[in-house]
Amino acid sequence: MGFTKTQIKKITASFWGILILTILLGIIINPKSIEPEFLVNFIKQYQHEMLFVYGLLSLFRGLFLIPSTPFVIAGGLLFPHHPIWVLLISMTGIMCAAIGLYFFADWLGFGPYLEAKFPKKIAQWKKRLQHPKAMYFVIGWSFFPFVPTDMICYVAGLVKMPLKYFLSGIFIGELILVSCYVYFGKGLFALLS
Repeated sequence: MGFTKTQIKKITASFWGILILTILLGIIINPKSIEPEFLVNFIKQYQHEMLFVYGLLSLFRGLFLIPSTPFVIAGGLLFPHHPIWVLLISMTGIMCAAIGLYFFADWLGFGPYLEAKFPKKIAQWKKRLQHPKAMYFVIGWSFFPFVPTDMICYVAGLVKMPLKYFLSGIFIGELILVSCYVYFGKGLFALLS
């Protein structure tokens, strides 16, 4: 007895939702768990595998819609003598998360639901994100540190923004932002604490 495509989608969405709610509950109970200092201490527990653990955390954080900023700053603090590695690992994690969200949005079938619920907004996003110059909008969105990049990835997937413009925009915008975090993160962290 096999599952239908709809059942698989519901099971996957339920599992993903429960996992995200569990992580959010953990963050609410212990909000320091996503601060760069906590992440640095956590990763330091694994002295011999630090770079590998950091890479895994950077790759999987996107599955749970956890912002990349604390991970990038933690990487800059943990590996001050390896900024290129931190940059490469961070960008790989961000791009994997972006691609996953782009395709995951459609796979779960949220498009028809959102189009029915918000027809005018979705029409505006489609018009804006399907234009070749939409890449510049995505660059700006990705570079601006106070808006979640995951949201633009999700919406771009829903409105079927051309993949090449989407990936180019995310890569350029995030590369600039992550480079600033990696190279100036230690100074930023010192100012904030």
